Amino acid sequence: MSYRQAVYDEPYIRDYHSGSTYRIPGTVDMDHLGIPEELRRENLNLPDVAEYDVVRHFTRLSEMNYGVDLGMYPLGSCTMKFNPKYADQIASISQFSDSHPLLPDDMVQGNLKVVYELQEALKILSDMDAVTVQPMAGAQGEFTGMLITRKYFEFRNEPQRKEIIIPDSAHGTNPASAAMAGFEVVEIPSSDEGTVDLDALKAAVSEKTAAFMITNPNTLGIFETHIEEIAKIIHGVGALLYYDGANFNAIVGKTSPGLMGFDIVHFNLHKTFATPHGGGGPGSGPVAVTSKLKDFLPVPVVRYDGGRYYLDYSLPHSIGKVVSTIGSFGVLLRAWAYINYNGADGLDENSTVAVLNTNYLRSKVEGKYFIPYRKLKKHEFVISTQNTDKRALDVAKFLLDYGMHPPTIYFPLMVKESMMIEPTESVGKSDLDRYADLLLKALDVPDSELKDLPKNTAVTRIDEVKAARDLKLRW
Repeated sequence: MSYRQAVYDEPYIRDYHSGSTYRIPGTVDMDHLGIPEELRRENLNLPDVAEYDVVRHFTRLSEMNYGVDLGMYPLGSCTMKFNPKYADQIASISQFSDSHPLLPDDMVQGNLKVVYELQEALKILSDMDAVTVQPMAGAQGEFTGMLITRKYFEFRNEPQRKEIIIPDSAHGTNPASAAMAGFEVVEIPSSDEGTVDLDALKAAVSEKTAAFMITNPNTLGIFETHIEEIAKIIHGVGALLYYDGANFNAIVGKTSPGLMGFDIVHFNLHKTFATPHGGGGPGSGPVAVTSKLKDFLPVPVVRYDGGRYYLDYSLPHSIGKVVSTIGSFGVLLRAWAYINYNGADGLDENSTVAVLNTNYLRSKVEGKYFIPYRKLKKHEFVISTQNTDKRALDVAKFLLDYGMHPPTIYFPLMVKESMMIEPTESVGKSDLDRYADLLLKALDVPDSELKDLPKNTAVTRIDEVKAARDLKLRW
């Protein structure tokens, strides 16, 4: 038996000089794991390939990928913007990257200082009173906020508060997070302006209401100008106002959830503060609360006593841990670097440019695409092909053929044939002009040609219904 066969076919190899048997690194003892014989492979049949062929193969595959380092990635509601390389370099410093998450406080004072300063920055930016950085995704931040809401009303002995109100323009994770926390979801329609219908909200609130979940600006890129009245309605029945931070990048430095009257906020550090995003992770979804909710945060939180930083587990009504450590430290570190590099003025300017880019691109396609509701948008805008003979899906495939990433399509559901575009502040005018030109050019292409696109990509158009129903999760 050759060494190659031993490695790939057998979990052990015998040393014929000593007579001892050793496990080969990288192999698995199938009997020990209890894997049924019918599910075991006899061998892997790996090809014997030269190194240069392997390198060229994977390099070629990498060139097929599209990401924010190659071009604009205008997925509406996702804020896929350029990740600055200085933040990656800082996160790669060995003193940070090699530190074990369970080291004693005295051995990671630098790490704890970063987390503490990030907590303080998020408190200032949101005008809230306390922060946890534990949640490791935006949706987990939402879930944490809902658990805090549930614990708060349990503490107040108000078990009747079982309903979470959500507008029809909400992100899809909002109702899921509320339901997972044990609440019933009540959806209300939007007004003719694409904002919260105040009459519908007033009709929905009651002594059963626990919270109202909303983002501002909303999913349509429209600022809820009646937000103070919304807060008054919600607080008037003793409920909490929850801020989904997915669109926070539109208002940083301009206003804040605290000024609007919110009680709970979750941030998407991987959206607003330019840390890696996509592909299932990594992410980070810190949660901020007002003073009346600070004792319900998950533990630990990072404190500073004037001499040292430490983990505090003493919150009297904590919901407990959300994750096993203080959070996704590599992402927290990048967000800390981004905030410190930009400073207050830079973060304010980023919001300005994000809104400017959105409205510039909107103005370029206005009149050709249907644009619902108010003209002035914030960080993103929704267009529709419903006034044309084209489908949003076909336009998206056309953009792929020209090497541009398409926007989010068919969301929000309240707009037919919708295309949701968020250019972010990390896109220059030339890219915006090219994107607008392609959106307009797509409308002039005959349907028969559009439906055959894309042709210039590694994979041509697939049967999307079959792909959704007949998943192939193994190569």
